[in-house]
Amino acid sequence: MKKFLILVSFSILISISSSVSAQEKAGVFTGAVAKKKTYHALYVLNSADEKHISGTLRNINNALEDPRLKGKLQVELIAFGDGFTVYRKDGKFLDQLNMLRSKGVILAQCENTVRERKIEKSSLFDFISYVPSGNGEIIIRSTEGWAIVHP
Repeated sequence: MKKFLILVSFSILISISSSVSAQEKAGVFTGAVAKKKTYHALYVLNSADEKHISGTLRNINNALEDPRLKGKLQVELIAFGDGFTVYRKDGKFLDQLNMLRSKGVILAQCENTVRERKIEKSSLFDFISYVPSGNGEIIIRSTEGWAIVHP
């Protein structure tokens, strides 16, 4: 019986020390290292939900401010479908968009959405760019190696 208790105690000690060791190793993790000179990300927005739009714009800014990517990241925001809401002059995203523009973010709108929904371009910000189709932009950018982010 003594041998059994010693064996159980020894097993418990090994288990505890392994657990502590694994936790110590986990604490060392610092994330991926940005080894390339440049990175590209296309953020996809096809929702009119204001919380979703704000979150997407915040995500873009967070990526631009990541110290690993700072000065190495080119970002484009493509809006299509209900996502056109982000670019409406009567919306509430002007300040966030201007901040992203000042950091070099490309702000693009799908022409198909504008045409199909009969949206007057005059109702959208003058500083946005247009692409023939949002899906085409995603396809082209993805084959060029851009990360496609759909928050």
